[in-house]
Amino acid sequence: MLTVLGRNSERIGRDNLSAVLREVHRHGAVSRSGLAERTGLYRQTIRSLVGQLAERGLVDEDGAPTVGARGRPSLVVRPRTDTVRVLALDVEVDSLGAAVVSLGGTVLRSVRVARPRDVAAPAATIDALADAAAAVLRAGPPDGQRVVGIGVAVVGVVRRDDGLVRLAPNLGWTDVPLAALVATRLGLDVPVVVGNEADLGGMAEHLRGAAAGARHVLYVSGEVGIGGGLIVDGRPLDGHRGYAGEIGHLAVNPDGRRCGCGATGCWETEVGEAALVRRAGIADEGAGESAVGRVLEAADAGDARAIQAIADVGRWTGIGLASLVNVLNPEVIVLGGLLARLHPRIAEVVDDQLRRRATTALLEGLTVRPARFGADAPLLGAAELALEPVLADPGSLPVIPLAVATVAPAASRTA
Repeated sequence: MLTVLGRNSERIGRDNLSAVLREVHRHGAVSRSGLAERTGLYRQTIRSLVGQLAERGLVDEDGAPTVGARGRPSLVVRPRTDTVRVLALDVEVDSLGAAVVSLGGTVLRSVRVARPRDVAAPAATIDALADAAAAVLRAGPPDGQRVVGIGVAVVGVVRRDDGLVRLAPNLGWTDVPLAALVATRLGLDVPVVVGNEADLGGMAEHLRGAAAGARHVLYVSGEVGIGGGLIVDGRPLDGHRGYAGEIGHLAVNPDGRRCGCGATGCWETEVGEAALVRRAGIADEGAGESAVGRVLEAADAGDARAIQAIADVGRWTGIGLASLVNVLNPEVIVLGGLLARLHPRIAEVVDDQLRRRATTALLEGLTVRPARFGADAPLLGAAELALEPVLADPGSLPVIPLAVATVAPAASRTA
């Protein structure tokens, strides 16, 4: 019985330490009293927990005064950005991204490179990812900084247990062991975790982006294909093996075109880049950034066909969203990728379709917004995935030397 109680006490201590670090990581600078209010822990407990986190180089404190306050300034706890970092990678159809990210969602360095679609084979992709990773890691960390993990976002159906990409039709991949390939190629000897790009984009937008503070979120990523990330009651909905959210293959048009997944009339055949470019009559149905740009330029110049193509994408976007609203009852819908770019042009059409097709009661309080982080949302979500072991168990990190633990953080861009 005593052993069980000891284990419970240890778990409570770990959970409390995690709760404090998560608050600082998510919200940034916060006073000790603020942490006590948010976590429900006693101030004396907060003091001890903050001390443990500081010993591991995860937070620091300063006496920043509160506006309008008198007397002694309260101690403010901030996430450290100079000791723990992760490498985030993003595999899209037309581009690859890499970033070094620290606590608080601080992006220290990042790069995104375009790539031709005929160089999508796994081996070529891994080589290109390695080059992108080298570009953001080349400067090297200061003494004491630790790479604790690698997170990878990919446009495909991912088995979360082992990072196997079961299917990525827009990449032409089937059963690619992406986590293992990245770990071998980069050789950093840290855990590699892989997630679907829409799931991770939704995570980033829920933490600090367009859906911050919402409990029920639908994130819809639209580029070549359409992916979905779901947040239900504040938690990601992954499904049995991590495959939930394949909303791009929602059947919306029985008389539609054949999808890359093999089915007919999938939502992404009506909403993706190829559909937009095809309807606009722009050369290169393979779409891509340049072709989409030409459609938007033509629409701005008054080209009727381009304007109608954008309106059609908006209509089909609303049709698909209405079905999802009826099933999921989200509080916020965040449009990412191409759909975020089109949002100012299609917002009225989307709203009209929602009013026509979704149950009225389910539209009450619903907001549709473009993503705050744009194309980088999946990359930032991949960083969160890689940071999760530290957030879940900060005490697993060793205490670092005092000289390093007291160095003031050099903050960079925060997500």
